Amino acid sequence: MFATYAIFGLNGLVFASWAARIPAASTTLGLASGQMGALLLVGAVGSVLSLPLAGIIAARFGTANTVRIGGTAAALAAGAVALGLFIVSVPVVAVGLFLFGCGIALWDVGQNIEGAAVERLVGRTIMPRFHAAFSGGAFVGALVGAGLSALQVTLSAHLVAVAVLSLTVSLWTPRSFLPEEAPDATATAPDGGRPRGFGAWGEPRTLLIGLVVLGAALTEGAANDWVAKASVDGLGTSESTGAIMFAVFVAAMTALRFVGGPLIDRFGRVRVLQASLGSSLAGLALFVLAPNVPLAAAGAILWGAGAALGFPMGMSAAADEPERAAARVSVVSTIGYTAFLAGPPLIGFLGDVVGIRNALLAVGVAVLASFLVAPAARERSREDGDPEHEDALRTASDQHP
Repeated sequence: MFATYAIFGLNGLVFASWAARIPAASTTLGLASGQMGALLLVGAVGSVLSLPLAGIIAARFGTANTVRIGGTAAALAAGAVALGLFIVSVPVVAVGLFLFGCGIALWDVGQNIEGAAVERLVGRTIMPRFHAAFSGGAFVGALVGAGLSALQVTLSAHLVAVAVLSLTVSLWTPRSFLPEEAPDATATAPDGGRPRGFGAWGEPRTLLIGLVVLGAALTEGAANDWVAKASVDGLGTSESTGAIMFAVFVAAMTALRFVGGPLIDRFGRVRVLQASLGSSLAGLALFVLAPNVPLAAAGAILWGAGAALGFPMGMSAAADEPERAAARVSVVSTIGYTAFLAGPPLIGFLGDVVGIRNALLAVGVAVLASFLVAPAARERSREDGDPEHEDALRTASDQHP
């Protein structure tokens, strides 16, 4: 279990090391919000292209090797981004971000499959705690980013250190993952038909869970990419204060993820999902409309708490059946990460028109859609065709035609 916590935590640290210092990258490259959004979109494309294949790769090469491949790619990408910033080359940074997106995508699917396997083994909800480890790693990464920014350490040097850490830990830690069955050499469905990773795209429940995760992922991704810059541009704070605002968001998300498991076991996924999404909406509105830093920080806390449980609950719901977990986690991750990674750059384009803080309000539309289809994530304790499951599916479908 320690290895799973460690790999989630490192993933968060690597991601936040970049996200917390996006303002510094924007300044170094001389890019406006819309231009920076276009650059971030390159990384999103890398992830979106890789995620549909991640389930196939996990089935063929195993969960541990999927994490190793993703971690190695992320480390090489961090080095490329560092080089691009050092020589002030947007194309080199773009190549690095594309590879970064590919690596993080594979790494994420691998760690979520492993987390779901551990959760089934212990027999209680612990996936939020694994995602808390991700958030904790991101919190540490954000604080380190703020400190290095205040000390005027270049982002290039920062990313080189991150690359070394990522490569070392991602190669070594998966040795302690749970034993897994021999990798599937064909990665096809049991009847010899379409690969499992693609066949799951035809399952209504899986797609609805993906829509639930879409809103949760967008609200988290928008905060990761834009809280720091929105604080700098909208409230006139320094870059280091903007990084601290991002850290406040991550700290709230981390705290609720640590305590969220028992809440889910007691009240069920649907109620906790709907409460979380409501908190996210309220916090987002307060952050955007607040006239000063303290109120904006209060909004960031509510926003972070609301964003905490949607993604891990979606991963648990997708992995309810072990034999189909890799394919379904891949599908749900693809939908979620399309929002997580592609949504924020689009918000950057909108930010050029209405300001980046105001542009964040667009996230609320997706969060509301996720609220409406939340019943699709209800726990499955029996086989397909369970009346309770069918009722939940019909309810979700009716609410979101």
